Amino acid sequence: MRLLTRFFTTLAVLALAISVPASAEAAHIDIVVVVDESGSMSGEHAWLGGMVSALDAQLVALGYTTDYGLYGFGGGAIGNAGRELLDSGTAAQFAAATGGLVITGATEDGYAGLNFARNNYSFTSGAAVNYILVTDEDRDNTNSSLTAASMAAMFAGQSALLNAVVNSNFGCPPSTTNALGNDGTSSYIANGSGGYTSCTPGAIGTGTGTTVVDYVTLAIGTGGAAWNLNQLRLGGNTAASFTDAFVDIKVQEIQQQLPPSAVPEPASMLLLGSGLIGAAFRRRRAARA
Repeated sequence: MRLLTRFFTTLAVLALAISVPASAEAAHIDIVVVVDESGSMSGEHAWLGGMVSALDAQLVALGYTTDYGLYGFGGGAIGNAGRELLDSGTAAQFAAATGGLVITGATEDGYAGLNFARNNYSFTSGAAVNYILVTDEDRDNTNSSLTAASMAAMFAGQSALLNAVVNSNFGCPPSTTNALGNDGTSSYIANGSGGYTSCTPGAIGTGTGTTVVDYVTLAIGTGGAAWNLNQLRLGGNTAASFTDAFVDIKVQEIQQQLPPSAVPEPASMLLLGSGLIGAAFRRRRAARA
């Protein structure tokens, strides 16, 4: 009887052990949000805290651990090229940090902001890296050494994804407008009640100035998506649809970034363990019979 108890205990411990991801670091995510601090951005600043809270809730439910960074750019004298408001904090700390964003700037170079964040955030070794750029202007080039090619190389060097929340249109052919966003394959459309649908193929429309060339193409090229902040600015159910779609697609992107071994599956692993114990118990009863 003592040997049987020890056998069951060993199996239970083994089942619990294999429910843990093969690499704790591989299941970690760094999400760096880079935000325009010009005068027209107050609505997007207010949106960020709730969006990250919703995103974090989904990631926690999946068993991931996530750190967040917040960087402003284009804030005039306090930081045109970029400034740090939060380095590697929790979702709650991120929400609090958004209160420090300003709307005093007028020269907005998203490449400079992204580069500043890359050079200042404390990345976790082995983490899946994601950037979110939020700006309603095209690029004001304040640093000619930063190009679309150099930015693409920066993201590739980190195996990072970029999502761009920008002033650009997306749609479902033949329309190129009224969609929430596009991931290079599909466009996402508000359904009128706070949710969303999709169409494949989606369409990319026009953006303010060079927004499509500078930001939309860059984001989709990393494997990320681009989003029309004018849909967010409509408020009501459309804004709810925007957040819902943005968070869902971001979670899907992160899951695709991580290796299968990093996806926690405690329920299935424990079922496997109980199945082994049950099989052993059935064999013992059969032997007695």
